[in-house]
Amino acid sequence: MNIQAYPKVELHQHLDCSLSYQVVHAIDPTITEETYRHEFVGPARCTNLADFLKRAPRCIALMQTPEHLRMVVDDVMDQLKRDNVLYAEIRFAPLLHTQQGMSPEEVVEVVNAALTNAITTTGVEARLILCILRHFHAEESMQTVHLVEQFRGTNVVGLDIAGDEAGYPLDEHIGAFEYAIEQGIFRTAHAGEALGAESVWETLRYLEPTRIGHGARSIEDPTLVEKLRAEQIHLELCPASNLQTNMYDTYVDHPINQLYQQGVSLSVNTDNRTITPVTLKQEYEHLHQYFQWGKEHFLHCNLRALQASFLPEETKSRLIERLRTMYANCD
Repeated sequence: MNIQAYPKVELHQHLDCSLSYQVVHAIDPTITEETYRHEFVGPARCTNLADFLKRAPRCIALMQTPEHLRMVVDDVMDQLKRDNVLYAEIRFAPLLHTQQGMSPEEVVEVVNAALTNAITTTGVEARLILCILRHFHAEESMQTVHLVEQFRGTNVVGLDIAGDEAGYPLDEHIGAFEYAIEQGIFRTAHAGEALGAESVWETLRYLEPTRIGHGARSIEDPTLVEKLRAEQIHLELCPASNLQTNMYDTYVDHPINQLYQQGVSLSVNTDNRTITPVTLKQEYEHLHQYFQWGKEHFLHCNLRALQASFLPEETKSRLIERLRTMYANCD
């Protein structure tokens, strides 16, 4: 089985936590590979999600100018090309990249334009999701959703909320998501990662996303699993990341296979490629090793991912046809 040859779909990847050592060193030549491994890459096992997230500011600090943002976009897209990714939705929080004077609008303009160029040079189809963070105030959340609205029709296709799920409630962000619902903006939301099934229930109730980022702990509530299955609410699962944030002891403990067997719409994702140094190829290899997943499982998950993507139906149909053709030609 040639996993490298399988086309892949990535719905859950953070731009600001997917910097290779090559781009980090290019931006700041004083950073050695040893420093990168120690300060940018997380340990095999973090205490929890909050501990895991402590590494993110190191990457974000290097993404504060137009030039550096463009370099990071090119780097991430090159990584996706090497991983044989057919389509990706890449997320980031524009408000984090204003420390050296760029406005949030300029940040999105730069990343959007850089992505357009990288799509052409790499052949990887990709779009952008803008993130609210849990620690934001209501005004910052509204500012983010207005950016999604402002850039609608470009590569910007949706809204997300990320960050320390256990440390900050949803209260400050409900208004922004209500506005997104009114405007017909596509929505995903991190939940069921640092907290259990009750967090997913709350997120579905107040934010009404069509996708859940992570959501692995949904398995703890059979009623919730049935709701996800019946309503085709898609889970963007990230097994290696979940192990690193200390959700599960071993790969075989991760519920991805149980959720798959129970008919939940789900996809396999890396989450980030810096703090969690993993590729989709490696994730697929783990699924093959521990759950005996094969070509049919990966095709099914990638079809579900494209169906759940924030693309127009015509583009979805084109990519689905291309995915099927490519899988038919794989061993």
